[in-house]
Amino acid sequence: MANAKYIFVTGGVTSSLGKGIIAASLAKLLQARGYRVALQKFDPYINVDPGTLNPYEHGECYVTEDGAETDLDLGHYERFLGVPTSQTNNVTTGRIYQSVIEKERRGEFLGKTVQVVPHITNEIKERMQLLGKTGDYDIVITEIGGTVGDIESLPYIEAVRQLLWDLGEHNGIVIHLTLVPYLSAAGELKTKPTQHSVMTLMESGIKADIIVCRTEHELSDELRYKIALFCNVKREAVIQSIDASTIYDVPNMMLLEGLDKVALQKLDLPQKGEPDLTQWNAFLQRHKNPKHRVKIGLVGKYVELQDSYKSILEAFIHAGAANEVRVDLETIHSEHLNEENIEARLGHLDGVLVAPGFGSRGIEGKISALQYVREHHIPFLGICLGMQMAVVEFARNVAGLAGANSTEMDEHTPYPVISLMESQKTVTDKGGTMRLGAWDCELTKPSHIFDAYGKTHISERHRHRYEFNNDYKETLEAAGLRCTGINPETGLVEVIELPSHPWFVGVQYHPEYKSTVATPHPLFVAFVKAALQRKLEVRK
Repeated sequence: MANAKYIFVTGGVTSSLGKGIIAASLAKLLQARGYRVALQKFDPYINVDPGTLNPYEHGECYVTEDGAETDLDLGHYERFLGVPTSQTNNVTTGRIYQSVIEKERRGEFLGKTVQVVPHITNEIKERMQLLGKTGDYDIVITEIGGTVGDIESLPYIEAVRQLLWDLGEHNGIVIHLTLVPYLSAAGELKTKPTQHSVMTLMESGIKADIIVCRTEHELSDELRYKIALFCNVKREAVIQSIDASTIYDVPNMMLLEGLDKVALQKLDLPQKGEPDLTQWNAFLQRHKNPKHRVKIGLVGKYVELQDSYKSILEAFIHAGAANEVRVDLETIHSEHLNEENIEARLGHLDGVLVAPGFGSRGIEGKISALQYVREHHIPFLGICLGMQMAVVEFARNVAGLAGANSTEMDEHTPYPVISLMESQKTVTDKGGTMRLGAWDCELTKPSHIFDAYGKTHISERHRHRYEFNNDYKETLEAAGLRCTGINPETGLVEVIELPSHPWFVGVQYHPEYKSTVATPHPLFVAFVKAALQRKLEVRK
């Protein structure tokens, strides 16, 4: 195929309808038919990237192999397709305007007045086609963030209108995701919000080719016909997206609805036979029919919003299925943990994960949790800040370094066992300046970390400013800590373990970012296995 075809996914009525899941599900079906598919997300907020956003604002910040801090939907893209994303796959309004302003400063617009149309829209169109022009993809699916009608989304909608015109017939289509609410008082589903949403899109010059209707109840044939008639689409192009027990059901649901067939037909592409979802459905079978259950505590600072730890939650689903185990996660706010309630909050758990984060809030709660799991031999996995606090707890309570801490929490600690990376000491800007993206790590054996991976050389994604202080490596190892993963270039300690403990592993990197349906992350798989072993031993 010489030129890529384009699918644009827009949303109406309300946010959080699941554009990312629909886009990823369609991509999965097209990939399973043999097409090379890319997914990208365009976000209308003015931040250059979500790296400086509080997790309560926008959920987790997802990090790609090349070190881009991106929207969490890119995590869904990778988990569904098993294909790494990059900086090109996520663009924000901030990045668009930053690029245009830099071009203006360089004089590239030859003295013209710089305007939203054509300069901003041209920049958006150019970015939308970057992946398609590589020749690596047959179909590029672009998710437009926000809701149609939002002021901040208007340049993107106009850019899509222009691009559809540029591409010509059968080269680009629009899928509009909307809500069909159920009014319990009237006892019926209402299509008017969908009609208004489609009308708003049409006022911007874009006709939806396919309408995906989010609903809590089955859509009748009569309702589907009504939506088709008043929204000016064919009957088969009205797709039902009913609530699912898991997001991983959605590709099969969209297959039954014929979303991929309608999309291929409108793009004038062959269907290439039925999608091969053998591996996907084998995963679903294991996920839905577990042989055991384990209860794992997630100790964190942002537990009120599930999206704050989205990749971790999904990694547990993948690892649970690999072990034929259902992982029941119990979220525990570290700010509420203390010596009085620690037994009640953690004593019944089969495993504990101490989550990543930034800042001093809730830190002593994390340290209390770490002391408890260390002393009571509960399987433990620490990620980034979780690993750093494991080092602090061990230094204080085992190595005899009273008052040990991270300089992030206490600049004047007598024992800075965790300190600011040397390369970060002159950094003043916060955005995009951390240690980011994939870095190598050499593992030592025997160790739990080697047993998990089955190899000595790994590459994992990072997002941090502070690191293990090698000045204390000898002291901590003499007290019983083992540094079992080291960056070969910098000597940075990436992994710590406690040989005296059944399964106690802390990692500086973020393994959750690389877990997918097809390849569950080996570290999460090993951790869930250790939690199951503890449960079975306790039961004896």
